[in-house]
Amino acid sequence: MAAAIKEAKKTTYFAALRDVPTSPRKMRYVADLVRGMEVNKALATLRFNTKAASKDVEKVLRSAIANWEQKNDRKAENGELYISKIFVDEGATLKRMRPAPQGRGYRIRKRSNHVTIFVDAKSNEEK
Repeated sequence: MAAAIKEAKKTTYFAALRDVPTSPRKMRYVADLVRGMEVNKALATLRFNTKAASKDVEKVLRSAIANWEQKNDRKAENGELYISKIFVDEGATLKRMRPAPQGRGYRIRKRSNHVTIFVDAKSNEEK
């Protein structure tokens, strides 16, 4: 079973960024923008997006592209790679207290998330 999993991982190309100090909801807006896109178009979209989370998604996407290039021992051609899967999971939540009137305390939840991007090459039929 372990050998089968190891062989399957040789054909999957992904990158993950863990414990990003942004709420998962904000990160999912950016992830939805680029889901299924060709990587060069996705990089351009992320580069000129005004949301702060787009910088982190761009970082992970560049890492996923580099992982694909390293496993295949060649550079990715223009229009060859696309984002096959992208998902944002909830990370650890830091719980803090803010002073409130009359001796109370309001709870502050500082959320974090994990971003994972899978890239894949288009086959000749899809081109």
